[in-house]
This record gives sequence, C-alpha cells and structure tokens, in this order.
Amino acid sequence: MLKIGHNPVRSFCPRHDLRRSIIPSGAAYTVLFQHEIQKQSLSRPDALRPAPCRLLPIGNEVKMAYATTNPLTGEVLKTFPNATDEEVQAALSEAHAAFESWRDTPFAERAKIMNAAAAILRRDIDKYARLGTLEMGKLFTESKLEIILSAEIFEYYAKYAEELLKPETLPVANPAEGKATLVHEPLGIVLAIEPWNFPFYQVVRIIAPQLSAGNAVLLKHASNLPQCAAICEDLMNEAGLPKGLFRNLYLARPHTEMILNDPRVCGVALTGSEGAGVIIAGTAGKALKKATMELGGADAFIVLDDADVEKAAKWAVMGRHWNAGQVCVSAKRIIVADAVYDRFLEIYRKGVSELKAGDPMDPSTSLAPLCSQGAADDLRKQVEEAKKHGAKVEAIGAPVPTKGSFFQPLLMTNLHENNEARHWEFFGPVTQLYRAKDEADAIRIANDSPYGLGGAVFTKDESRGARVASKIRTGMVYINHPLIPKADLPFGGIARSGYGRELVGLGIKEFVNHKLINIVDIDAPI
Repeated sequence: MLKIGHNPVRSFCPRHDLRRSIIPSGAAYTVLFQHEIQKQSLSRPDALRPAPCRLLPIGNEVKMAYATTNPLTGEVLKTFPNATDEEVQAALSEAHAAFESWRDTPFAERAKIMNAAAAILRRDIDKYARLGTLEMGKLFTESKLEIILSAEIFEYYAKYAEELLKPETLPVANPAEGKATLVHEPLGIVLAIEPWNFPFYQVVRIIAPQLSAGNAVLLKHASNLPQCAAICEDLMNEAGLPKGLFRNLYLARPHTEMILNDPRVCGVALTGSEGAGVIIAGTAGKALKKATMELGGADAFIVLDDADVEKAAKWAVMGRHWNAGQVCVSAKRIIVADAVYDRFLEIYRKGVSELKAGDPMDPSTSLAPLCSQGAADDLRKQVEEAKKHGAKVEAIGAPVPTKGSFFQPLLMTNLHENNEARHWEFFGPVTQLYRAKDEADAIRIANDSPYGLGGAVFTKDESRGARVASKIRTGMVYINHPLIPKADLPFGGIARSGYGRELVGLGIKEFVNHKLINIVDIDAPI
C-alpha cells in the first residue's frame, strides 16, 4: 500500500489535491488516494490536507503561492502575494456593510446587475476564455462554452430569483393556529472556496444565486487561477455590484478559520476534494456555520444490452475526455453489458484514437494538457499503484506531446473485487472499463463506490433507463447522454461526494433563513 509521504512539499494531484481549490491554507500534506483518506481521517487529520498547485517552503512553514503557470509550457508567468490579516478583516467589514444595504435591495435591481454581468461575459467571451485556457490549460473552445454557461446562470437568477424566494403560505391543521408564512431572508457573508477545473463556472454558480438572494460573497479561488479570480471581481464591479459585496482574496493558512469564526459570516460553500471537505466542514461545524460540499466523483457510465452502441461509445469518448478528464462528473467508470462489450470497446478505442493532443488554443486540438506537470506526474503514480493491485493498463489513442503537462489516454481493466483502485477517482484521461453480466450486475458495479455524484444510463427503452437510474445511488443520473451541467438544473451528490445542492431553487436557498411568520388571533386558544 502506498503510504503518505513525509515530505510536506510533495503534492499529489488527481482530484484529491490540486484539482479543486482545495484547502484555503498553505498547508501542504500529501493525500494520495481515497482509501488513504478513509483510513487516516480519524488518526491523522493533517494527512487530509491536499496540496495546492505550487508550494513554496518559507522557514518552517509551507505557504501557498498564487501563480499563473502555463500548462502548455510550464512557464510561471505571474505570481501574487497572499492576503494579509488586515486585508481579510477589511474585506469582512466592507462585505458586512454592503450586505446590510443589499439585503433590502429590490430583486429588480439585483436582476439588472446579474443581466449586466451576463452581457459582459457574452461581449468579452474571448477575453475570459483565453485567460481560463492560459491558467488551467483547457481547450479554448471548451473555455468559451464555459463562459456561455456562466452567462446563462446569471440570466437564470435574474429571471427567477424573486419567484424562487417568494414567501410561502403554509397549510395549518386548524385555522386557529394562525396565518403561517415562510419567508426566505439572506443571512450575511458566504465564503466560497472554488476549484481550478472550471475557472468561471464554479465561481458564478455560487455568486449568482447568493448575490441574488441578498448575501455577500468572499472568494478563495484555486491558487493556479489568480488572474481568473481577479477578473471575476472586476466583472462584478463592471456590472454595477455595490463595493464590498463580492471580493476575491488570496487567502493564506489561518484565514479560513478566521473568516468562518467571524459572526458576520453565515457559512461556506466548498467545491473541492474529499480531504478538503473534511477539514472545511470540521472548521465550519466548530463555528456552527452551515457548509455545502461538492466533492469527488467517479461516475458510472452504463451501457445496457439494448443501447445504441455506436452513439453510446461516441458519447463515452466525450464524457471521459472533455476538460482532459478533469471533471467531477466525467464518465470515469464505463460499465458495459457483456452482450455489447466487444463492439463498444472497438468503437471506443477508435474514438479515443481520433483525439488530437496539442495547443489548447488551436481549434483542431481535442485533448488538452492537464492543469500542471505535477498533476500529470502524480496521476501516473496513481496508475502505477493501481497496477500493483492487479489492474491491467494499456495506452490507447495517438501519442501525446512530451512537452507540456499532457497525459496519454489509458484504458484500465481487470479491476477485480479486491482491487482498491476500483474505488479511486482518476482525475484525468484514465478510463476504468467493466464488463457487466446483465442489468443487475451493472447496477451493482455502479453502486460499488464510495462516491455518489452522478451517472449515465444508455438504453433504447427510456422506461428501463429511468428504472435503472432509480437504483443508482447518486445525486444525478442522465439517460442516453453524459452528464453535463446546465444553468437550469440542480447539481450535487451524496455519500463521499458531499452534501447540499447548487443552482436552481435548491442552490439559492442554501444560505437563507427560512423564517416562519405566523399571525395568530390574540384570543386564539393555546
């Protein structure tokens, strides 16, 4: 078994570390795999601290270095200093002051700002997309789609926030109980801790609902996205958001606890690794603050015996390799019925072979580099560890460039019941492939996971697909399509994938006070 390393500067980055913004501290402790987290969480809480993108040892500490590093070249282009305690306190004070006014601002005024932000994103789509590609390496075409999705989220809440938060009249058993109404009121400042794999979408899906609800937001973005984080603040300023309501901060180790212990802060929304979730949820819990956690995922992609195999295989190629496989809802575990397994594999291999790795700004490129060279190196180490447990691994597709943080697509099979790797999340273009005897066996394999984020089922019988979906223990399941986030659909999981929901009405109500107001006749009996 691979052990936790003793070198505090060593980072690991499939998903449990670098992937997602991670811990908003400078602590860098190696977290290798899912099973290590589960086994060491009680005895070694420090082992759960994922490493940020870049670490600089300073004295006896390891501090987070906020830096733009081009994944295509490895060149460090720009660095940024950590926020000071004074800057954090000033941001808290400004946010609270702005909140006290904003909470009473009419929905129509809030909607104008949301629509303005959407319009700016659409107008300057290339500017934002280029910056996302520069800092985390995704395809420029995918970056542009992310900007459009972000604009759609702003527009959704501009249109629906008031309706979603309107007071609700409650039915009562006896009219003498009163006229009961449930109102939804903003609570204060929300700390948002966001990841690197979607530089803008991850931020917008928090700030759009929370600002629309009347809250303020402080952002701790991923350490490899300092310019994306800054431009998010610039975006909202340009859209007309009152000063202080949304602020990007380059937070250091002590700041998370400092912020969550502040009485003006109502909670924290984390998108990150399981290890980060344990730490942040614990800190929030001690402060009696609400937390939402969007954590890891190892989504099942089930192909039943009556599926359109050709189309399912093509969707599987896309579902596993978009964003270079660095997506929590990627089709990481492909489970194929025995009757169509061989045909599916043939088509899938061909589809992967047609992927072209290269410059993410080149329109002909279809496979981007990973977010960093460290991410690629550590994913290789994770694969090697899986092989030690008995996994069979083979390279598929054309060779990828040796320069840049590219990762050769791999196919992993022979994941027997005792192979711990079947429970790991591989955050990159590594496909876990399973042969299922029948529908029941496919469901069994899908549910054999500590995660519960999303999944997909392919079948020509929609009622069968819905029935299978009902038996998969996750927060989301798509039928005949890979899971792709949308502005008007909820997002979130269960089990080790976290708790709480983002987007639509569920998201906007995560950090509001659901207050009962009951008007009772003064002469009503007790």
